[in-house]
Amino acid sequence: MARPKAGVSKKPTDKRTDTADALARARSVHEFPVVGIGASAGGLAAFEEFLGALPTNGPIGMAFVLVQHLDPDHKSILLELIKRFTTIEVQWAEDGIEVRAECAYIMPPNKDMALVDGRLVLMKPEAPRGLRLPIDTFFRSLAADQCERAICIVLSGTGSDGTLGARAVRGEGGLVIAQSPETADYDGMPISAISAGMVDYVLAPMNMPEQLLDYVRRDFRHPAQAERPAHVDSSQDLLKVLHLLRDRTGHDFTQYKTNTLQRRVERRMVVTKIEDMAEYVALVGRDPNEAETLFRELLIGVTNFFRDTAAFEVLAAEVIPGLVTAHDTERPVRVWVPACSTGEEAYSIAMLLLEQATLTNRNVPAQVFATDIDIDAIEQARAGVYPASIAADVSPERLARFFVQDGDTYRVVKPLRDTLVFAKQDVIKDPPFSRVDLVSCRNLLIYMDSELQQRLMSVFHYAINPAGHLFLGSSETVGAADDLFRPVNRKWKLFQRQDSAKPRRTIPSGMLSPLPLRADGQPKRTAAAVRVNVRELAEKALLDTHVPASAVIDAEGDVLYIHGHTGRYLELAPGEPSGSIFKMARDGLRRELSSGVRKVVLHGESVRYEHLRIRANDDTALVNLTIEPLSGAEAVKGTMLVIFEDVIVVDDLVAAANQEPLAMREQRIADMDRELTAQEEYLRSAVEELGVSNEEMQSANEELQSTNEELETSREELQSVNEELITVNSELGQKIAELSHANDDMNNMLAGTDIGTLFVDRQQLIQRFTPRVTEILRLIPADIGRPLGDFALRIQSDVSLVGAVTTVLDTLATVEDVIVSDERVYQMRAQPYRTVDNVIEGAVLTFVDVTEQQHLQARLDEASDAAVLAGTFAQSVLDTIREPQLVLDGDLKVVTANVSFIDTFQSPLDEIVGLPLSDLYDGEWLTPELTDLLHEVLPRKRKLGDFELRLTGGVLGQVTITLNARELVQAPGKRRLILLTVTDTGGAT
Repeated sequence: MARPKAGVSKKPTDKRTDTADALARARSVHEFPVVGIGASAGGLAAFEEFLGALPTNGPIGMAFVLVQHLDPDHKSILLELIKRFTTIEVQWAEDGIEVRAECAYIMPPNKDMALVDGRLVLMKPEAPRGLRLPIDTFFRSLAADQCERAICIVLSGTGSDGTLGARAVRGEGGLVIAQSPETADYDGMPISAISAGMVDYVLAPMNMPEQLLDYVRRDFRHPAQAERPAHVDSSQDLLKVLHLLRDRTGHDFTQYKTNTLQRRVERRMVVTKIEDMAEYVALVGRDPNEAETLFRELLIGVTNFFRDTAAFEVLAAEVIPGLVTAHDTERPVRVWVPACSTGEEAYSIAMLLLEQATLTNRNVPAQVFATDIDIDAIEQARAGVYPASIAADVSPERLARFFVQDGDTYRVVKPLRDTLVFAKQDVIKDPPFSRVDLVSCRNLLIYMDSELQQRLMSVFHYAINPAGHLFLGSSETVGAADDLFRPVNRKWKLFQRQDSAKPRRTIPSGMLSPLPLRADGQPKRTAAAVRVNVRELAEKALLDTHVPASAVIDAEGDVLYIHGHTGRYLELAPGEPSGSIFKMARDGLRRELSSGVRKVVLHGESVRYEHLRIRANDDTALVNLTIEPLSGAEAVKGTMLVIFEDVIVVDDLVAAANQEPLAMREQRIADMDRELTAQEEYLRSAVEELGVSNEEMQSANEELQSTNEELETSREELQSVNEELITVNSELGQKIAELSHANDDMNNMLAGTDIGTLFVDRQQLIQRFTPRVTEILRLIPADIGRPLGDFALRIQSDVSLVGAVTTVLDTLATVEDVIVSDERVYQMRAQPYRTVDNVIEGAVLTFVDVTEQQHLQARLDEASDAAVLAGTFAQSVLDTIREPQLVLDGDLKVVTANVSFIDTFQSPLDEIVGLPLSDLYDGEWLTPELTDLLHEVLPRKRKLGDFELRLTGGVLGQVTITLNARELVQAPGKRRLILLTVTDTGGAT
């Protein structure tokens, strides 16, 4: 990635310009980010805050996909509500629709949705109602399709849906945002994602859009990875970051693939808002928290139960049966899972082993060693507690057998947990496990370079038993180590160990790096190595000579290791060979051994028994027995050391026993034998009774377990229904608020129009009325629901309201009539009441008081008649005057002219009315001087007297006329006019 060099000045940039350029480039190559938003209960309010905060004055450059838990049987109004919050285009998602920038898509009810090749794919849900996880389903497909362009947001909701999907998005290098729990109506989903350590930002919904735009501006302005030029300084800075990381954490990532490391570092730079690589190097150097965050970013702990289901099906069919068949109760199946992350893959393999043992009815123990360098992930794996969203990956049968539900989480059962041993281990430098039957290392090698991959192939070959198997990820291969492993299933990368024909160096236990070689290819023996060998020889001699006989056993009593001569204390029991120390112990040791081992397992403390009398080869001896737990980094949990020490001095009890008369000794032995027999019978009877009680308790426990499973299933369904009902309730609450507001608007509108309005249904029952109706009908609020025919008009009129409504309902035509009284007049109109679906649900009657309009119309009619008469009179007066006269308005346009003017200037009245004075007589009337004088007549009430005007053309030829003008007196309120008189007409000149 090309970055500015440290110390080089940069021109200031406009943030909005950078954002626009980045968004334009993203759209041009179809690389705009897709933002998946998941919500459940309380999500509507969060959607409103988020969408309401989106900018409206420019391009957003992102597509949004909204996934919410919706009731599958209820028609959602979410789309209508969401449209009110934003100006971007919002629509229901459709199967196969291509996602576009500047648009939002909502997952419809009773569907699961995925993103494939930039298109939304709708699927029918397969999981039962209480186990549906639509948010996880979409987030995972978003991560797989968009990779580092993926962005997911977890909003308000109960449960843990979205956590596993956020893990997938984070694993691909995308951005994960969660709503701050204190701002969420239901904080279960945000807290689950935050607790999993998968969240980059924790924000209130209203603050998320600004952060998204800043992230897009910083991340999408750069060219694609394949287009980025190599930059020497950037590579050196990357090495500096890795060296600082190694100093901080002790783990070396220098042999990981450069592109992977570069992308992860760049992502942290975007999140921390750092532009220059050198600045980020300085940040890692001074901030331990950033180094730790980057370390966890590079771990890429993305996993889930039965990841790549088809691959695990092949493993279960082609490898697991052979492992279980080849082992017995004395020899466990050993499996090593390096880079186990939070343990899902290790538990998956353990489940397959236990299922196969049950299927073949073979009680074969299993030991699964799961390791990782992330101690937090190891602790989570040890706890064996996972979110309820694992139901998307684990079948209901396996959930019932291997997990116990505890609220919103699943906890692995003890039999499954006991098969696994979790430990912190760096597979690159720490000693490997050995003599394992299967190594499952999936999706680790893809992040390493080829040299490191081949080193690990040698490690795995060393660790696996002959004919053992290696299980890799779908994108991994053994590479050049094809002589060490032969393929069993090429598609799902399942291999079997084979001896190499090439001479290869074996890997010493605890070391991956070889000793330095001589010229002949043999390891050089250094002085330090010689000293180590001498020390080992001395330690071995001291152990053989001075350490008492002892044995190392596990928690079940199986002998793992024997030191010294133990034949005096242990012997093989008759029958099939057994490695149990309880069966091998001689008389006098068995009871104390059994009791002591149990105490050590329970309390973890050493136990010692002294002067135990044992019988060995017809002799009696006294022994001190010590049992103590083994400790240390290399110790396997549950192992113990059993020490046998002979008592050399014969004590008084032995001497007394030797001096006791034979008869008394035999009598005492007989009494003790009878007492022992009685005790055995009593114990046998008690055991039988306990067995019966145990069977009854077991039967009751099975019934309770079955009832508990049914209750858990019902609880899950009820929880799912509750979330859906909360969502529906939020939608309906929003709709009720809108309807209440609309109802208030309508009431105020009806009251403001001052029109009497009456609503009746199809049975002519009164539904609603406005106060003005009470002037016509005697109505009170309690009359709602009564028939219209029960009420008479307050005004004596022949109009029938019932008849009008009947006509409207029968013909769907509008009926109008007038209700007249002595004082008031009302215009009545009846028309159909139509719903938005054009269904007739009754009628609407309106009563408009038109009394004043009637009076005004009458007055207007009288005034009109008077005006007509007055206009006729004025024109007649003008026509009787001998001098030519014009009537002009304030704009000097002709209003009228008398007969003398028309005859003198031969201008028909209908042609000159409305014309400007300048257009009369070929434009000779309006000179600048005359114009100024006429404009002063009205505003200043001046008179124009004896103004001579010379005309040179027209019908009169060249003549001189004299003009006089004054304001024409009008009635108040009329427009002001000018009367222009031609008082003298001179002869032709």
